[in-house]
Amino acid sequence: MAYEEHNILTQPMTSDDLKAILSKTENGTEDIISTRSKVFQKLNIDVDDLTINQLIVLISEHPSLLRRPIIMDDKRMQIGFNEDEIRAFLPRSYRQAELRDVMSSGA
Repeated sequence: MAYEEHNILTQPMTSDDLKAILSKTENGTEDIISTRSKVFQKLNIDVDDLTINQLIVLISEHPSLLRRPIIMDDKRMQIGFNEDEIRAFLPRSYRQAELRDVMSSGA
């Protein structure tokens, strides 16, 4: 299963990366910003008042504002840890083999 890992804390995302993520969200900044992060609370800003460019600069300066993990393929995006939703990114053959293993172990 091929994938590419990108550590946003050590290698900040580009403006194009962030625009691509925002374009796939259903609720814009609400989907990607971690309002529980210490950085967000310390900054005390309303991201809804920011332009896209201001938001991109803010995230570039403070990558920990982003909820993680962010998993994307050509069609889907999952933000935040949800085991069942992340599993949907695994190839069907892997999911079927995993199910067989569970069924054979009697779990």
